[in-house]
Amino acid sequence: MEEGNWILATVIRAVALGTPILWGTLGEITAERSGVINLGVEGMMILGALAAFVVAHLTGQPTAGLVVAAAVGGAAALLHAFISITLRANQYVSGLALTMFGLGLAGLLGRGWEGRPLLDTLPEISALTYAGLGVAVALWVVFYHTRWGIVLRSVGEMPAAADALGVNVALVRYLAVAFGGVMAGAAGAFLSLAYRPAWTEGMTAGMGWIVIAIAIFAAWDPLRAVAGALLFGALFHLSFRLQAWVAPELLKMMPFAFTILALAATAGGRRGLGAPEALGTPYVTGER
Repeated sequence: MEEGNWILATVIRAVALGTPILWGTLGEITAERSGVINLGVEGMMILGALAAFVVAHLTGQPTAGLVVAAAVGGAAALLHAFISITLRANQYVSGLALTMFGLGLAGLLGRGWEGRPLLDTLPEISALTYAGLGVAVALWVVFYHTRWGIVLRSVGEMPAAADALGVNVALVRYLAVAFGGVMAGAAGAFLSLAYRPAWTEGMTAGMGWIVIAIAIFAAWDPLRAVAGALLFGALFHLSFRLQAWVAPELLKMMPFAFTILALAATAGGRRGLGAPEALGTPYVTGER
């Protein structure tokens, strides 16, 4: 009976923690399908977590906190989009800067909010959990069975060809990156409103890097991302139990190690993994 309870508890925690991971991953997959990689997921998630907690604490409405968090994540993503799409700066550098900016800003603004109770919270297994599964299925249908999906994938694969057909490459990429930010902001909100209803500096704990790794290991497929999110949710939970046998420092390095391996894999053999051909490559309108 005790073993059964332990397994059930692990499954429940995997689903709970897999929810924000899935939301963030689906957003990142959409952005990368358009050809833009955003390494700022961690920064957008932490800003969303802080915004959600502050708004929910002030209004007593966690749903309002969720909406504001999504907006904050979207706004942060638009900053990355402007730098990487309009200014055509290095996408990797811009994303890393966004993560550092988000972590620093959230740490600064959130100092006065640590230790404050949140009276009204969202349940761990909530509508967001089921909505995440619904979004995954919806994105799969959009990607592979709609005109919009063809346009999105064309922009990520052959932006010049899409441009020649009259597609506004920059607009498609802006929309995809903004959607990714909205999803990351909502993922952060889940952490501070449901999974751990409180605000703590650095509470995302490298989860944004896991999101990036899953997007790659899932071969940019929304349905595969569901399995990846649940798996990493379980590993995240089990890592606390493993501290008795494995050094905590090694466990903390896992998110970054997986991300480095994933990025190295895409750099060494993108086509074999099914990566968008133009991923990480700026595009100038009219360029051939």
